[in-house]
Amino acid sequence: MKKLSFIHSMMAVLMMTAAFTACEDDDASQKTINEKSTAHYDLTCTVGKHGGMSKTETHITLSVNSLNDPDALISFEGNGVEITDYTIESIYDDEFMYQVPASKDRFSKLQLKDNKLTVVQEQKFEKNTYSPRNYTHAWLDKNTLLIMSTDDNHTHVVWTKLNTTDMSIINEGTIAGIQVAEGFNVLSTSGLLTYRKSDHKLFYFYNNKKETSGSNKSTNEPFFRIAVINPETMEVEQEIINKEAAQMQGSAYGELLQNFIFFDNDDNLYLTAFNTVNKKNYGCLLRIKKGEFDFETGYNAFPDTKGKILTIQYLGDNKALVYSGDNAVGTGIQDVAYYYSVVDLNAKTATRLQYDGEDLPYCAGSFSQRSVYNAKENKAYFGISNDTENRIYIYDVATGSVTKGAQLSEGIYFDQIRYFEK
Repeated sequence: MKKLSFIHSMMAVLMMTAAFTACEDDDASQKTINEKSTAHYDLTCTVGKHGGMSKTETHITLSVNSLNDPDALISFEGNGVEITDYTIESIYDDEFMYQVPASKDRFSKLQLKDNKLTVVQEQKFEKNTYSPRNYTHAWLDKNTLLIMSTDDNHTHVVWTKLNTTDMSIINEGTIAGIQVAEGFNVLSTSGLLTYRKSDHKLFYFYNNKKETSGSNKSTNEPFFRIAVINPETMEVEQEIINKEAAQMQGSAYGELLQNFIFFDNDDNLYLTAFNTVNKKNYGCLLRIKKGEFDFETGYNAFPDTKGKILTIQYLGDNKALVYSGDNAVGTGIQDVAYYYSVVDLNAKTATRLQYDGEDLPYCAGSFSQRSVYNAKENKAYFGISNDTENRIYIYDVATGSVTKGAQLSEGIYFDQIRYFEK
C-alpha cells in the first residue's frame, strides 16, 4: 500500500491551509506531485479519540492535493508545527483564516504555509469583545466580515464589521432591537447568522434562555427566533418567533466548527434545527423561501431522521449531504451511531448512502465537519470512522455512485475536511 507523507501537524490547533510536502510508497518509489496546484484539501484530525468541542483533544492538520486514491494511506508522521495560541474553530476564505484567538483580545488573520504559521495581520478589540469559539459570522462581500455574539452577560447582541484586507474595524455596536424576553434572563451564546444576497438581508437565529444561578443548567424558550436585520444600519426590521422547530443547531459556537446553513441556487435559505421528544433530539431541515422571512409552514426536507442533524453540505441540483445520528444506537461522541444521507430538497426525502449495494457503516464522532463538496468535480468527499474503518469515501453527484478514497493512518480520526482553491 502506498503511504502519503504530506505532513503539517499541529497540536491543539485549528484546521488551516498548509503546504504540500512529498509522497513516497512503501517501496520507497516516488510518486509525482504537482506542487504548483492551487487546490488542496485540509484535514484536521484528533489523536486517540473522536473529537468533541476541540478544547482538550490533540489535533493534527495537514494538506493534501488529492483524496481520490483508495490505495493511499495518509500518514501524520514527520514535520509539524505546534500552535497553542489559537483554536481550530475559524472562519475561512480562499487563502486565510480569521478567528478570535485564545488571548481573547483581538481578531487574527492567519495563514499556514510552508509548514509555518504566519500572523498576517491582527486587530485589537476596540469597543466590543469576543470569546474564542463563541461567535457567529456572515460575509457581506468578499472583504467585509461581520462578527456577532452576545456580550459577556449574554443579555445583548454585539457586532463588529471588519475589512479583511487590512483587518481594520469598519464599525461596531450593539443591536438595540434584540432584548431578553420576559421570563428569561439570557440569550443564546452566539446564535447563527447568514446573509441573503438577493435582497441584502441578514438573518440572525437565536433564542432566550433561563439560567439557574450557580448551575450549568438552563431552560430554552420552546421556539427559537428570527431577527431580520438591515446590514447597513444593523437595525432589526422584523422579529419572528418561528413555529417549525424548537432549537437551531450550533447556537453556542456559530458555524465555526460545523455547517448548519446554506442557500440553494434559487437563494432559498435552509437551516438545520431539532425538536426534543422523550429527552431525545430529532433533527429537521427547514426552509425560508427567497423573498420570505419566516420558515415555510410544514416544510421539513428530512422528515425521517433518526436523531440530530450534525452537519449539512449543499451539493447543487436541490440535493444536500447530511451527517446525522441514530438515537437507537447512541448519542455520545464516541458512539458508532452516525450516518450519511443525500436529501432531495424538493421531494423531501433522504436516502442513506451505500457502497457496493450496502449501507455505508455507522461512524463515531458527532462534533465534526468531515465532509466537503468540490464543485469543479461535482463530488462530495466525506470521512467514515469506526472500529474497523478509517477512510474517505467519494459521492459523485451526477451519477449517485459512491467510491472509496484514501485511508487515514491508525489512531487518527476525522474532525474537519475543508477544500481550498488557493
